[in-house]
Amino acid sequence: MLARKSIIPEEYVLARIAAENLRKPRIRDRLSKARFIAKSGACNLAHKNIREQGRFLQDIFTTLVDLKWRHTLVIFTMSFLCSWLLFAIMWWLVAFAHGDIYAYMEKSGMEKSGLESTVCVTNVRSFTSAFLFSIEVQVTIGFGGRMMTEECPLAITVLILQNIVGLIINAVMLGCIFMKTAQAHRRAETLIFSRHAVIAVRNGKLCFMFRVGDLRKSMIISASVRIQVVKKTTTPEGEVLPIHQLDIPVDNPMESNNIFLVAPLIICHVIDKRSPLYDISATDLANQDLEVIVILEGVVETTGITTQARTSYIAEEIQWGHRFVSIVTEEEGVYSVDYSKFGNTVKVAAPRCSARELDEKPSILIQTLQKSELSHQNSLRKRNSMRRNNSMRRSNSVRRNNSSLIVPKVQFMTPEGNQNPSES
Repeated sequence: MLARKSIIPEEYVLARIAAENLRKPRIRDRLSKARFIAKSGACNLAHKNIREQGRFLQDIFTTLVDLKWRHTLVIFTMSFLCSWLLFAIMWWLVAFAHGDIYAYMEKSGMEKSGLESTVCVTNVRSFTSAFLFSIEVQVTIGFGGRMMTEECPLAITVLILQNIVGLIINAVMLGCIFMKTAQAHRRAETLIFSRHAVIAVRNGKLCFMFRVGDLRKSMIISASVRIQVVKKTTTPEGEVLPIHQLDIPVDNPMESNNIFLVAPLIICHVIDKRSPLYDISATDLANQDLEVIVILEGVVETTGITTQARTSYIAEEIQWGHRFVSIVTEEEGVYSVDYSKFGNTVKVAAPRCSARELDEKPSILIQTLQKSELSHQNSLRKRNSMRRNNSMRRSNSVRRNNSSLIVPKVQFMTPEGNQNPSES
């Protein structure tokens, strides 16, 4: 409108619209690193181009257990329906070959009662009645309206075959459902890990630490923890290893390398010469393409099944110079665990150098501790001075309030001219 009225030149308006509609450059976020193990413990691995699919059918029971629940229930239902239909066809063919269906169709009324001793299966007149008899035989319902006779050895053979097939289907499908409901990873849902790992000084050494806990009262027997570092490496010959696994030791005072997981524990790995983290400093950690995998294994106390819980920590989830807060307290003779602080950490004094530099120059640790002590003392002094100033301000304000409440003296003049001071 303004351009049409010549208040603003049209060229200026078009240039402005073009400038506003310019496509702004998009800043792409850094692509997140692909994890080998997800935080939930699932393996982030896709299998492609598998040519020998028949190998899965050789272990049919494990294949059925590994299927999703909806697929398992469909197979469970279809196995029974197909077996009932298959043997219903066989029972109908037996009755058709023996002439029972024609006999029931030709005779009626009182004449049908005499057929019970000559037919193979009584009251099997159609495919529907044959299907119902097949269900009664396999599920052993036995309503009593249809039953076998001694006239047909073939019918006896079909009866024996259906009972055997029914038992096999029941054993396989019920066993499959039981194994799916009692799988080991179900128990691992109550084994929890801290969301972040920390690196701090413990006993004069840099240590990699994380917390693990069990939410159930039933214990994990012979629980053990393994730690692996997965990173991309290149050999001196130029071979690229995309998933190079390295075991790192766990600092455990127990000779059996087992842990007593009755309460949340902090698992510690001392970063020494054997550790893959030996040459990594705080500044180098953010640029490292590595993943620390934690595996907790043990035997479930109630079922006796071996279970395994997994998680991983990438470089962004490792906090340098932090320490886990204490969550176990003693209350009225009972140890109490506050799981709301399970993953909480606090900052502590820790050298920013690598463990190798710390071993070569132990004075770095002393200097770091001295600086932290001085900063702590300075913070205490500031707090004390602030408290003193606040107390002085409060006292001064109280004095001012008290002084404002003092009643002034009033003097009265007598007729003789003398002053008679009086206070009111």
